[in-house]
Amino acid sequence: MPPESQPGLPGYRRDYAAFDRAAEELVQKLGIQANADLVRELVVTALRLADDQADRGDVKIVSSAMKELRYAFRTFAPWKNVRKVSIFGSARTPRDNASYKQAAEFAREMAARGFMIITGAGPGIMRAGNEGAGAEKSFGVNIRLPFEQRANTVILGDRKLVTFRYFFTRKLMFIKEADSVAFFPGGFGTMDEMYETLTLVQTGKTVPIPLVMVDSPGGTYWADWHGFVERLIYRGLVSEEDNKLFKVAYSVKEACDEICRFYRVYNSSRYVKGRFVIRLNAPVSKDTVERLRKEFTDIHGGDCELATVHPEELHEDHVAHLPRLAMNFNRRNLGRLREMIDVLNQEPGVAEAAPQRTTGPADDDVGGATGE
Repeated sequence: MPPESQPGLPGYRRDYAAFDRAAEELVQKLGIQANADLVRELVVTALRLADDQADRGDVKIVSSAMKELRYAFRTFAPWKNVRKVSIFGSARTPRDNASYKQAAEFAREMAARGFMIITGAGPGIMRAGNEGAGAEKSFGVNIRLPFEQRANTVILGDRKLVTFRYFFTRKLMFIKEADSVAFFPGGFGTMDEMYETLTLVQTGKTVPIPLVMVDSPGGTYWADWHGFVERLIYRGLVSEEDNKLFKVAYSVKEACDEICRFYRVYNSSRYVKGRFVIRLNAPVSKDTVERLRKEFTDIHGGDCELATVHPEELHEDHVAHLPRLAMNFNRRNLGRLREMIDVLNQEPGVAEAAPQRTTGPADDDVGGATGE
C-alpha cells in the first residue's frame, strides 16, 4: 500500500477525488480553456503538497520555481519563432582578452544571420555576447549571487532580462530556449553548463542541437579538454560516437557555419506515438532516404521512411506543412543520430535555411523524449 493511502501517515486522505473536483470547478468558474487539463493537474498537485504537510521550505521552493518559470516563459514568448544561441564562458574574462573579442564577434555574426543571443547577463564572456548582438537581439538570464550578480550594462533594464533565484530554473531556460549552444573558455561554471548540456543531448533529454566549443586560432583550451574526452573514450566511459555531439571550432566563421548548417534541411524533431519524426525544411530525395536507411540501420533497424503529418500534429500549424522523415529510433545512440542529421543536411540543391524557428520550444518535448 503506497504511503499516501495508509491511515495515520502524513498526507493520508481517503478521497483525493475531492481535489480533482475542486480543481475542475475552479477551472470552469474562471473560464480557463487553454491547456485546461494541465492547469487542473497543477492545482491538484499544489493541493496534494499541502495535504502532505510538506515542510514550509519545500513548498517555498515549488512556489518560487513556478513564479520564476512563469515569468521567464512570458518574457521569451514574443520571440518564440526566432532561433537562439546560448553562450557560456568565464565571467572573469577582461574586455581586452582575445576570447572576449571573439565572443563578441561570434554574437555579432549570429545576430546578422538572424539568430538571437542568450547569456547569463553577467560580465566577461556574457557581456561580450550581449555586446556583440546588441540589446535588441539579446536575452539575459541572470542569477542572484553574493558576487558577480549584477547584470551587465548592455542588458540591464531591458525587458528581455530575467533574474533567477535558483540555478535549476535558470539552467532550464538556457537549454529550453536554445537552438544551439556555444562555449568559450571558462571556469567551473562553464564546465558545469557544458557537461550538463552534453549529458542532456547525449541521453536524448533534449532535442538534437549543435554544440560548438569556440577557441582562438591556435588556442589550446578546448584541445586540452578534448584530449581528456579521448581518454574517457579509451577507458570505455563514453562512446566514440559521442565525439559527434559537439565541434571544436577555431574561428568565428567555423562556429557560425556549424550552427547554420545544422538547420539547412533539419528543422525540428519529436516523438509521435513512439516513432521519431524529423521535420524537414525541404524535401529530400529517395536516394537520400535509401542512404539513411542503409547507413544507419544500427539505430533504426531499417525503419526509416518519408512520412506525412501525423493527426496528432495537425493542430501545430507552424509545422504541419513541413515534409517529414519518420523512423523507429532506438533512443540510445544520439551520436549516431547526429551523424544521420549531418548526412541529411547534405541534400543537394537545398539553400541555407532561414533562421526562423518554425516550431515552438514546447513542441520539441524538451526535457523528455516522449511526446506520446
